[in-house]
Amino acid sequence: MLKLLLKVLPLVLFFLIFIQDAEAQRRGRNRNQTTREQGNNQGNNPPAQQMNNNNRPSNYNPYGNVPIEMAPSSGGFDEKPKMSLRVDGAFEKNIGERTPLPYEHLRADDALFMHRVWREIDIREKINGVFRYKSDESGYDQRFVSILVRAVREGKVTAFSADDDRFTTPLDSASFEKAISGGGQCDTQAVYNLIDPTKIDKYIVNCNSLNPDDITKFRIKEDWVFDREASRMFVRIIGIAPMKTIYSVDKKTERGATPLFWIYYPDLRPVLAKYEVYNPKNMGQSRMTWEELFESRMFSSYIVKSTMDNPGNKFLRSYIKDPILALLEGENIKEKIFNFEQNLWEY
Repeated sequence: MLKLLLKVLPLVLFFLIFIQDAEAQRRGRNRNQTTREQGNNQGNNPPAQQMNNNNRPSNYNPYGNVPIEMAPSSGGFDEKPKMSLRVDGAFEKNIGERTPLPYEHLRADDALFMHRVWREIDIREKINGVFRYKSDESGYDQRFVSILVRAVREGKVTAFSADDDRFTTPLDSASFEKAISGGGQCDTQAVYNLIDPTKIDKYIVNCNSLNPDDITKFRIKEDWVFDREASRMFVRIIGIAPMKTIYSVDKKTERGATPLFWIYYPDLRPVLAKYEVYNPKNMGQSRMTWEELFESRMFSSYIVKSTMDNPGNKFLRSYIKDPILALLEGENIKEKIFNFEQNLWEY
């Protein structure tokens, strides 16, 4: 009898383990099925918040009946002075037919020396004050940046993206307007009642805008070439870009400046030849044009980048942290260019 029990006992244990395993698998299938049913029920019956969103009328206003107003804007590139209906002066000026003189042809084989530099013109300097002249005596805003914007809007020149200075990506009208409008970002602010601070009288929408007076720097890309045939140094401006100043959180400390767009200068020369530069000593007929100002180098600037001893193609401030030393390095580059031409001659 004992031997029979010892033979039957392993079989009984095997069947018990098999039954428990089957029961566990059945419970798992029931649990998964219940979970799927609950998920389907949730999909068929969305939460109350979702139902409220779906049941909202088409004219739903999240601000209720509180009025929304756009903040008034002043200045900007859309400001147009009134045109004079009479000849505003002792005589009538006609500079619309002026054209720039063509450049002297330079052959690549005659270029004994060529050096490319990037300069920045800070119009807050006294000598560069003509860039900020804001008179509307001629029926247009005479600030230099406004002349650039007007030339692009009228289709006389093409604005290129500020992502690079090689004129690879032209900007369409929407992209250009976004670049000169400060990015097009808007913010809604509530105006609370003075008597009851818990009540909102209205909402004011403030949009970022860029004023021409906010442009305090221009970047110039130019080539210095020594022509062995003419035995002289030529300088040719390749491009020009207005720069937007970037401030820190306190809105006072300058963190740097970034170009808004680039314009190919040879395309811009015919436009600049038709605009006069402010001259505080002489407001007569012989005033200089903007094209003559750039070709005569009658502005102050400092070098921020060059191709001389710069295999990394970096700006001076990226490897010279001290701003004073960066300015001195720019002056050192100017002196090297000057000395190259002078050292070719013997006296």
